[in-house]
Amino acid sequence: MAKKIEHDNAHLTLDERKVIQIGIEKRSSKVAIANTIGKDPTTVAKEIRKHRDMHRRAAFNQKSICIHIKECHGCKRKCSRYEEKTCSKRDRSPGACNKCPDIQKCHLNKYFYNAVYAHEKYEFDLVNSREGINITATKRDEIANIIVPLIKQGQSIYQILSMHKEEINLSGQTLYNYIDMGVFKKFGIDNFSLKEKVNRKQFKDKYKQRKEPANYNGRRYEDYLKFVEENPSIPTVEMDTVMNSLSGPYIQTFIFEKTSFMIGFLHKEKTSASMANVLTYLQDILGDENYTNLFSLLLTDRGSEFEKYDLFEINMETGEIRSNIFYCDAMQSSQKPHVENNHNYIRDIIPNGVSLNSLTQDKLNLMFSHINSTPRKTFAGKTPYEMFEFFYDKDNKIANLFNIQKIKRDEVVLKPRLLKNGN
Repeated sequence: MAKKIEHDNAHLTLDERKVIQIGIEKRSSKVAIANTIGKDPTTVAKEIRKHRDMHRRAAFNQKSICIHIKECHGCKRKCSRYEEKTCSKRDRSPGACNKCPDIQKCHLNKYFYNAVYAHEKYEFDLVNSREGINITATKRDEIANIIVPLIKQGQSIYQILSMHKEEINLSGQTLYNYIDMGVFKKFGIDNFSLKEKVNRKQFKDKYKQRKEPANYNGRRYEDYLKFVEENPSIPTVEMDTVMNSLSGPYIQTFIFEKTSFMIGFLHKEKTSASMANVLTYLQDILGDENYTNLFSLLLTDRGSEFEKYDLFEINMETGEIRSNIFYCDAMQSSQKPHVENNHNYIRDIIPNGVSLNSLTQDKLNLMFSHINSTPRKTFAGKTPYEMFEFFYDKDNKIANLFNIQKIKRDEVVLKPRLLKNGN
């Protein structure tokens, strides 16, 4: 009988994670990697799967990769049968795409494992798992309304979760721990309310929703430069936010780098969900073809309102990949100079310190109509509107969908009175 191999049960160290990364880059199997660091293969598999980072494929002018493509005519990614190809090297062993020899010709989504980021994420989770509880006070109250009357009726945690698992959305062990810690003591439920009474340190009303560190792997500025080099025909749109108060309102701005044509949208909330909803709106009004031609490549900063990259890259209504988003380095606004410089025109009309509470989307459209009708020296006297018209919009249909109008040069106003008078 073969002797059972004993494995080290200690947590993975940074050095061990670096060995995992090297193993992936050498295209080693998970079993081989595990034997090298003295761990169980399932430990290595879970580590890679948990901490690998997906980098979505470029959707711009790419052919469909649906496995049913040969059976269909005029394939559309919104088809209910749409199913992308798989890759055994990516999905099985070694489980990531680091230094894959076929990566340049591969059109699938990529997964990358980075040892340093994986270790930072592990340490973040370790610290936060020992600090407070990962629910808000509101969520605590919602759970209490469900469990308190049922516990008082003599029901067990298992019995309660069998009927209310989706509403509570916690494991049985976590719920036991919260009760033992006294999280629900103000509702008359504590550790002595349970059949198994365990003395534990009582909770001190420290409710918080943990925020994981933003992951920019594969979407950093250096990745953007590489992407542009490999895809020179895809135009860049720089995205940013303008505000005069931390409490809002906020203006989400987009500038088409090649033309300096800028549009903007008004928001009450400064969240990724709110900002990404604008892309869904743009995709709806423009149609898939125009949207892909204009918004396939986004470059922005590391503001919290843009950090949930999946919301920008994927249409959550259809599940389609719609854009590729990249982030400038921290504190390097010069890496997106077009949108930053064009904000000077906004400040001519809406100075710092002026309240935006009376601003409307119609007024924003008016402002950007005047800004886009201002001639630029860099375009030999042409306006951004004329440049956009030349490259993308010969019949002005797209500009009209953006609600941007061409203003006669002598009628352009770049002063606060533009919005006050409603001209």
